[in-house]
Amino acid sequence: MRRVIILGSTGSIGTQALDVIRANPGRFEVVGLSAGSNRTLLETQAAAFHVPHTALGEVEAEQLVRDVEADVVLNGITGSVGLGPTLAALECGRTLALANKESLIVGGELVKALAAPGQIVPVDSEHSAIAQALRAGTAAEVRRLVLTASGGPFRGRTRDELHRVTPREALAHPTWDMGLVVTTNSATLVNKGLEVIEAHLLFDVDYAHIDVVVHPQSVVHSMVEFIDGSTIAQASPPDMRLPISLGLDWPDRVGGVGAPVEWTTPHQWTFEPLDEGAFPAVALAKSVGTAGSTYPAVFNAANEQAVAAFHAGRIAFPGIVDTVVRVVESHDPEGALTRESLAAAEAWARREADAIIAGR
Repeated sequence: MRRVIILGSTGSIGTQALDVIRANPGRFEVVGLSAGSNRTLLETQAAAFHVPHTALGEVEAEQLVRDVEADVVLNGITGSVGLGPTLAALECGRTLALANKESLIVGGELVKALAAPGQIVPVDSEHSAIAQALRAGTAAEVRRLVLTASGGPFRGRTRDELHRVTPREALAHPTWDMGLVVTTNSATLVNKGLEVIEAHLLFDVDYAHIDVVVHPQSVVHSMVEFIDGSTIAQASPPDMRLPISLGLDWPDRVGGVGAPVEWTTPHQWTFEPLDEGAFPAVALAKSVGTAGSTYPAVFNAANEQAVAAFHAGRIAFPGIVDTVVRVVESHDPEGALTRESLAAAEAWARREADAIIAGR
């Protein structure tokens, strides 16, 4: 039986993880839960699963990871505030089921330096798909990674048309039910840009060999192309419980987690090139990832400020990525990469983004 700590237990990832655990009572034991602010739901979850240890906020979550004996830590916290708990899980030798992509992206080499081979198991559906497909060959046999994107609610819109979209429309994702920031990031494709950086860090594949393709049906979650011309794709109906279950018990599969594709009925899957003119976030993310240092932290922090400004009616939708571009171009990293330098860079990026937004 695997002892599990779930960070961000009241969010989308956390609640679905508890669904998986509830359906497999002899396989997992929840020994710790944390939430950002929803104390009422956290206490309800703890009572339902007989969890002895809980935490509220990221500082307490980090301490929970250090204090409680566990086999797996599922980090479902949203945002770069998940970095501390991620580092704690790695330092304590836990398997890290990582749904908090921002902590890897922002932490970069800090996170990689702590992680033992196989210690980080990706929970994002795209990276879980790649991890599964990579079992078909060796690292030397990989030609490229292909991440699929649904295209979000504005697929097919021109940049001019995007100036008129509303926050409500941006939150109407065609496939996934996520929080405000992640859903908006999926509409701008900033989320896909973050996933490109994550793929580079997780699988040590150069950015030149990571591509994004638009796949509106969201059934093929990503692909790995090998040097012999073969492509291995992972396909399943969109249901986050599948990658969550793999994160909890990797490399073993948990039976009955989700329904498979019904192969005996007609299907039509399409794949389209990404419109980088209307959605420049992926190309920007590649340049940020290549630059490294504190650039990814600045990219992420500036985006969070710009997303908040868009939902407050202070900027138009394209202004989100436009703001991030201007902040990134103004950034000048200082010194070695540490938690302190990351915090300083993020704080600077938020101030710079706010100043740019205020001046529009």
